[in-house]
Amino acid sequence: MGWLGEGAIIVVGALVISTLLRGFVAQMFIIPSGSMENTLQINDRVVVAKFGGFQRGDVVVFEDPHNWLPPAQPSDNGFKQALEFIGVLPNSSIEHLIKRVIGMPGDHVQCCDADGRITVNGIALEESAYLYSEAGVQVAPANIPFDIIVPADHVFVLGDHRNQSADSRCRLTVQSQGQPPGMAAFVPTDKVVGAAVAIVAPLDRLSTFSVPETFAGVPDPEQPAPEKPEIIEANPGC
Repeated sequence: MGWLGEGAIIVVGALVISTLLRGFVAQMFIIPSGSMENTLQINDRVVVAKFGGFQRGDVVVFEDPHNWLPPAQPSDNGFKQALEFIGVLPNSSIEHLIKRVIGMPGDHVQCCDADGRITVNGIALEESAYLYSEAGVQVAPANIPFDIIVPADHVFVLGDHRNQSADSRCRLTVQSQGQPPGMAAFVPTDKVVGAAVAIVAPLDRLSTFSVPETFAGVPDPEQPAPEKPEIIEANPGC
């Protein structure tokens, strides 16, 4: 076999390995918006692990669950799409979102306590470690009251830049045909690609992710997760 044949085998083998890694181990995504600032910046490249699951406090990538995103114009660059599919290029995220998991199935999530903090299963979250701030002023955890219990097999997610994130709290009053009231606000767990583990580009943004300490004090829910969301209080908007 000549050097051309050997080279072709090496290239094909590398592509197969890359595709398998993308499918079962990890995938890279480009951050398209400012909804997770300053944890994530626009155009950051983030590696997402597809094994090991996720927990409260993790930053996760998920497929658009209930038309959260406007209709996207499909790319006409077939070569670029192929490279994204096999994992050579990062996914451009036109059908994915990235948020922080605040409530797991069965969790009672409420806004807000007397100090303006979101509570999960009765424990107030101290979110100053990751909420967006500018010139020393931090965004509020939430501005419109809500009180919900997360349904089975779903999660409640929020962006770190709450003023720029159309997340779960913004959709609690949305009615979707054929679904229970409020279901559009919750992300099915089978839509979650995985938890973000590291920013790998640009080089000056290299860092890894960890679960903020405030989530360590949140107990598991006392009751099994309901089949449908329990919307105790919800108001239009964010």
